[in-house]
Amino acid sequence: MASRRDRGAAAAELAMVLPLLMLILFGIIDFGLLLKAQISVTEAAREGARAATIDTTRPNAAADRVALVDPAYKAVVTAACGSSPTAGSNATVVVTYTHKWVTPVGAFIALFGGGSLGSGVNVSSTGVMPCRA
Repeated sequence: MASRRDRGAAAAELAMVLPLLMLILFGIIDFGLLLKAQISVTEAAREGARAATIDTTRPNAAADRVALVDPAYKAVVTAACGSSPTAGSNATVVVTYTHKWVTPVGAFIALFGGGSLGSGVNVSSTGVMPCRA
């Protein structure tokens, strides 16, 4: 049986360890969602570049295809195939997205000098596909 002096020791230990455990849990959740966003942005860039090579009659075909993946993604076509592409030319699409933190991890990052990372992280990817000549 615990002595009178040991009462509340478990509560005090829990109070010291719980914030660290919650930070680790929040980090796992948020960085997992950040990885998912990066994979999805890469997929959207690839789909946008593919659409730019297939549908050369519509100038916004790549942006429309990227919007089908997620309407929050912003697509910029830096090189298009055009109506009569030359051999060796490529269609290039850059997709950007600002990932917002779901848990209080952003507040912890900002608290410890993370600068602008506390408000969110910019995720971007470039998709390149060869034009059909």
